[in-house]
Amino acid sequence: MLDLTQDVRDLTAAIVDIESVSGAEKALADDVERALLALPHLTVARSGETVVARTGLGRPERVLIAGHLDTVPVAANLPSRVDGDLLYGCGTSDMKAGVAVALRLAATVPAPTRDVTYVFYDCEEIEAERNGLTRVARDHAGWLAADFAVLMEPTDGVIEGGCQGTLRAEVTVTGKRAHSARSWFGVNAVHGIEPVLARLNAYEPRRPVVDGLEYHEGLNAVGVRGGVAGNVIPDLCVVTVNYRFAPDQSLEEAEEHVREVFDGFAVSVVDAAPAARPGLTHPVAAAFTAAVGGAPRAKLGWTDVARFSALGVPAVNYGPGDPNLAHQQGEYVALPKIVESERAMRDWLTI
Repeated sequence: MLDLTQDVRDLTAAIVDIESVSGAEKALADDVERALLALPHLTVARSGETVVARTGLGRPERVLIAGHLDTVPVAANLPSRVDGDLLYGCGTSDMKAGVAVALRLAATVPAPTRDVTYVFYDCEEIEAERNGLTRVARDHAGWLAADFAVLMEPTDGVIEGGCQGTLRAEVTVTGKRAHSARSWFGVNAVHGIEPVLARLNAYEPRRPVVDGLEYHEGLNAVGVRGGVAGNVIPDLCVVTVNYRFAPDQSLEEAEEHVREVFDGFAVSVVDAAPAARPGLTHPVAAAFTAAVGGAPRAKLGWTDVARFSALGVPAVNYGPGDPNLAHQQGEYVALPKIVESERAMRDWLTI
């Protein structure tokens, strides 16, 4: 069983060494559940490979601390190893160091000044419908009720407020097939995407300030699909674009913007997820900011804070890992960052 009383750096290594690629988190979820069930001050529940533990002290406020148990596939980077102040291994940064901090708090802060819900969930790194938070929100929404949430995403020890939304769309250009030896009888759809690419090259992304944090949007081609055969003028070409938008826009407004940019072309939205506002205006968030210190910044990406925002729970990203190292074969976490993250969050829960 995991020893939640050991130093947070050693606990991180122990968690990293339990392989938990998305869809195969059972061994780690079992160990987490067993360790939490041994703590009399917590009530523990489980849904699939998601484990939820709650204090019930009757405090006027409840906060939620969440971390995902899964990692991307192992790339010859297990077991973990220490080199100086760095712990290497799959999931060290994203986000088993954050999970270790949350587990240490769950075990060693039995009487926090706010009631706490700890959520350790599965399948964050893969398709949204398998995400453990999606399942819990659907089947046990009450488990996620809180005044404020902290998602232990890797942020290098800096509070990152909210998150950008993401929208993926297909821009379709049509033409007319012909034999390539007599190309003048056709209309080449691949050639026809030139104005689509020109609009992308000329695009000036917004940098809006939302609740005091500056976001940086982006609209980019992420794929091109076209062609029939080596001797056929293609009659169809599709450019897939990805729009990352700030939380001052709804999904509907983001879609409208993309359609405006590509006015005159057929645009089909194939995937979208909403943004989330920074969530730093709540008094509980102010106390969290004071405990952690530093200047919060905008989250330039999409995270599960958007799920909490959709449930009416303001949320921020905060964790000891470096997001720029996530998913790399040489992924690592700085051990002093884990210690500092535990200290800051302990101050928040006890002062």
